[in-house]
Amino acid sequence: MADAQLNGRPVWYELLTTDLDAAKKFYTKVVGWSTQPFDGSPQPYEMWLRSGGAPVGGVMTIPQGMNWPPHWVMYIGVPNLEQAVEKVKQKGGKTLSEVIEVPNVGRMRTMLDPQGAMFSLHEPAPQSPDTPENPPEPGAVSWHELYTTDAPAALKFYSDLFGWRESQTMDMGPMGKYHIFSRKFDLGGMMNKPPEMGQAPPFWGFYFRVTDLPQATERVKANGGKILNGPMEVPGGDTVVNAMDPQGAAFSLHQKKA
Repeated sequence: MADAQLNGRPVWYELLTTDLDAAKKFYTKVVGWSTQPFDGSPQPYEMWLRSGGAPVGGVMTIPQGMNWPPHWVMYIGVPNLEQAVEKVKQKGGKTLSEVIEVPNVGRMRTMLDPQGAMFSLHEPAPQSPDTPENPPEPGAVSWHELYTTDAPAALKFYSDLFGWRESQTMDMGPMGKYHIFSRKFDLGGMMNKPPEMGQAPPFWGFYFRVTDLPQATERVKANGGKILNGPMEVPGGDTVVNAMDPQGAAFSLHQKKA
């Protein structure tokens, strides 16, 4: 995969949870994924597969000693891990883990941006398949949303690091500006945390695309999850819902306008 195509491309989404089996049951019912064990992992690790068998991400139990609640994290592709880590540090970010190497998959390291939101860098192994970068299909992550304490500074950090471009800014009144960013197509948005999020640290939230949001919303509730916000229509006519899984990890669902 050419450097320009890889740098800044979200490539994987991982759920760290307190109950792997329960999380598998929940998301397969709600989003429609299937799962497949990843044999190369030193601890139990399952991959999420959307229809057609394309892997979206993975799920594992929170490692001992990691004092974080259940959460989703994204892996962003870089051509050279060491150079990317150094650039993160130069721009005010920090490392959160050591380098993790998975044979035939690549090398990874978890980071914090300058405001404190977690993300991971991923340098794929040389033999990794070169998959096309297409707009998200059902079952894929369709939107990446950063809740932070300084959205303009965060936008500059990620733009400098990954080449993301601001494609649109929306005025949300008292809540400030919503900054939409893109690569080949719009990837997501960044905004300042609303007051009701209180002392919650800055974080990335992820929207999974579904074909029928009302039905998916009911499946969240029927399988022990909670609806935090919505369903609601967003500018452009799409509909979304913000939710929490039974173990406490936040996630969102998204249906494209018909």
